[in-house]
Amino acid sequence: MRIIGEGPDPSLVYRPNLQPSNAKDKTTFRNYEGGELHDRVFNTYRLMHTHQTLDFIKQKHIQWSSCSHAKLTMMEAIELLDKLVDESDPDVDFPNSFHAFQTAEGIRQQHPDKGHDQNLRSESANSPKTRPSLQTGSSWSDSSTMLGKLWLCGESLRFQDSIVFRDSTFSENPDFKQSAFSSEYGVYKPNCGLENVTMSWGHDEYLYQVLKFNKCPIPEEGMYIIRFHSFYPWHHHGDYMHLCDDKDMRMLPWVKEFNKFDLYTKSDRLLDAATLRQHYQQLIDKFCPGVLSW
Repeated sequence: MRIIGEGPDPSLVYRPNLQPSNAKDKTTFRNYEGGELHDRVFNTYRLMHTHQTLDFIKQKHIQWSSCSHAKLTMMEAIELLDKLVDESDPDVDFPNSFHAFQTAEGIRQQHPDKGHDQNLRSESANSPKTRPSLQTGSSWSDSSTMLGKLWLCGESLRFQDSIVFRDSTFSENPDFKQSAFSSEYGVYKPNCGLENVTMSWGHDEYLYQVLKFNKCPIPEEGMYIIRFHSFYPWHHHGDYMHLCDDKDMRMLPWVKEFNKFDLYTKSDRLLDAATLRQHYQQLIDKFCPGVLSW
């Protein structure tokens, strides 16, 4: 693993408004038009957008929300991310455990007065498995449902212009031409609230369900961030406001604030994860104590 060595204060890399001159340009993040990882990223989204139907997602809720598959501490789950690279992400090609600590450290450096309450990373939601193989030409993998950005299911896909690769990856999805989903609201009611719609199945919803099942004492804002931080069409592009309720609008600034660190702290200059594990164990003991059901 590539680990940060001695030199200038490494925390500067993780401050969105204090990036050093050699830091990655913000405008280059989330590039889905090209780049060396483009084929891998495109294929990952093609598989997800083809196979994730409303019925499929409901089955995943039944399968995983019972939290009957494993017994792990939160740190053990994070350590499993040493084996997983998010192949839907055009910005990184290193294990997600490093991304988790980069995000947490970015928040800690920028908001030391917050007591770390919002530092729990939802990346640990990736199902406790080894790294999935999603190279071009691979078959659909259950673990690949845990990756990528969220989209809303049960509403007409033609209105979701902000979804990554929308125009080229949904045509084979059985829900694509469902007449029940063809109106602006689809199967939903105006201002029903995002907590009452069906999102694509992924690491956001999975960790939310795990933490809820285990009654972890995470503040409401933190739970909401975990559940919706990958819903870029909403918090980044301003779509789906017609489905939002008052709570969604109160929580939106929290999600946007978190997103700065989730996105802009990604860097090939990797942190000393072993040392950071010791530091964040204190936070885990407070908000996700003991052995959890997954």
